[in-house]
Amino acid sequence: MSTPNGFPLHAGACVTRSTEGGAVQDLNAKKAGKAAKKEAGGSGALTLEDPPSVGTSLNETLKHLPDELKANMKIKSITPRPPRKPRLERAASLDEKSWRRWRQFRTSQESLTDPNETSSSNGSLQEASLSPPIKGRASPCHQGCQQNSLNSSPDASEASPMGKSRGSTSDLGKRASEISSAFGGLLRGKAFAGGKPRLSQIMPARPLPPMEFNVASHTLRTANRIDSDCMDYRHYSQHRFGRVSSSLSDTRLHGNGMVYDNCSTDSMKSTFSLLTPIRSKDVRSRSYLEGSLLATGALLGAEELSRYFPDRNIGIFVATWNMQGQKELPVNLDDFLLPTDPDYAQDMYVIGVQEGCPDRREWEIRLQETLGPHYVMLYSAAHGVLYMSVFIRRDLIWFCSEVEYATVTTRIVSQIKTKGALGISFTFFGTSFLFITSHFTSGDSKVNERKLDYNKTIQALTLPKNVPDTNPYRSSSNDVTTRFDEVFWFGDFNFRLNKDRETVDSILNQNPGTDVSKLLAYDQLTSEMSRGSIFKGFQEADINFRPSYKFDIGKDSYDTTSKQRTPSYTDRVVFRSRYRDDIQAVKYSSCPVIKTSDHRPVFALFRVKVRPGRDNIPLAAGQFDRELYLIGIRRRITRELQKRQEQKDQKSSSICSVS
Repeated sequence: MSTPNGFPLHAGACVTRSTEGGAVQDLNAKKAGKAAKKEAGGSGALTLEDPPSVGTSLNETLKHLPDELKANMKIKSITPRPPRKPRLERAASLDEKSWRRWRQFRTSQESLTDPNETSSSNGSLQEASLSPPIKGRASPCHQGCQQNSLNSSPDASEASPMGKSRGSTSDLGKRASEISSAFGGLLRGKAFAGGKPRLSQIMPARPLPPMEFNVASHTLRTANRIDSDCMDYRHYSQHRFGRVSSSLSDTRLHGNGMVYDNCSTDSMKSTFSLLTPIRSKDVRSRSYLEGSLLATGALLGAEELSRYFPDRNIGIFVATWNMQGQKELPVNLDDFLLPTDPDYAQDMYVIGVQEGCPDRREWEIRLQETLGPHYVMLYSAAHGVLYMSVFIRRDLIWFCSEVEYATVTTRIVSQIKTKGALGISFTFFGTSFLFITSHFTSGDSKVNERKLDYNKTIQALTLPKNVPDTNPYRSSSNDVTTRFDEVFWFGDFNFRLNKDRETVDSILNQNPGTDVSKLLAYDQLTSEMSRGSIFKGFQEADINFRPSYKFDIGKDSYDTTSKQRTPSYTDRVVFRSRYRDDIQAVKYSSCPVIKTSDHRPVFALFRVKVRPGRDNIPLAAGQFDRELYLIGIRRRITRELQKRQEQKDQKSSSICSVS
């Protein structure tokens, strides 16, 4: 057996390389010396016969051996003999031990050199490379190898002039590493056979670096992500508020050893809070039932308003419906309360009902069930069969004042209050609202009676009561609508079209679409408003829907009874504001899919400007109908579960027939 350079080797010799200096070291010097003496007939020297072509190179290489090895070794030319066949059991045992130790120390920073074994940590054919010393704890043998190699290399290079002419110390180290790798392969039983080497297991030349405990993942971090248009919120909030709050601070995360870098910290902590910081003295001085006069940081102030409504506009849904006293309610109210045009729901829903159903609570539950958990009923009131319900987004209930209501009866002789008015008022931030639903006198020719109903309502409706007027200098004691910033009046006003049935039918047949301008030319309310005799200062959005009265129940046809009532726009929504252009009408339409009454529901969508207020008003302090909320949500969940069960049963009961 020989090395790749053709040197004959003795089976008892064991030499390994040092990865630090490239010098050759005998790890079992005494054992190798004894074996050499026995093979050489007691001469006590390890004998090698140098081929003429490589003998000089080997001698130069062996000159760099440490002095300890030189004392126990002596080079002499002899005739080579075949090496002994390695013991398979011993070789397998060494491989197994090396594998176990490699498995144990593969992630540590310790040296991979085994101090107790003679096997090399690198493959027999892997070329050695000079590398800087590895920082960290080293084994005793490894430290000794480093010291010997550092002490012997300079002496050897100076003592051998041939070494300077033939190559540098790195070249000698490379050749010595090749020899040591060959010796290691022999001891592991990985000898060359037939000129084709059998590669030993490849191990790294140096210890692998420790794995970083980094849990960051940009691709998987989808929760608590800040939108691109809000990335500068941290700088903005620090400038405005002086601090930014978060659920977990960086110090706590790093101190617990939970994360490795800033990226991981960002992925685990929550986004910056949008809540405005509150000073301790403000908390002491503020009462949430009747606020203080704080200039900054007020609950109803500009900062809070801008945070919830940057453009200071809210969406309001106002609807009116004459239910005709029917007990049966529509199966689905989605098309009524949640029309598909616009895409987004509104911030506030106000629904007024005339001739309401006998079970008022059931009607309110159905409204809550339809609007869902995002909305709560701020207030509800009734006057006979006149109902009004106000729903608001649950995040906004803290910015409402106490809610007040008042009623007016316009038909004294009737025991059942079917005609009259019901008003609800409150202040939202710094803007006061008044909602009135009315049912005026019916009859085609009773225009004057309807105007009397209007005048009585604006004079007798006693609002506001405890909530102060936001602008008392522009108020009038004779007109309730002048005492509020924004007023919405809706209901069954009973104004008719001054035309016979045949003429109206012919116009509707000629214009089946939304062009109803010819019909509005005969509308009583439009004519009276233009004269200023009713709804002074009020406006109405453009009408682009067919008359909402009078239909056959359950059908799309107008009255086919013997009375042959003329279709009319009896159900209306009008509005007024103290400030010009504060109210913008977005949509004004009816809901033709609800056919349980002879009236079609009419609704309007508005964008209303809201101004900041002062905390000197009695606040509602988050008041809402909790019992109604829970019942409505349970109904909504139950309905969804029933729908899923029906779909499941339908799929399971489907029959496939083959003809």
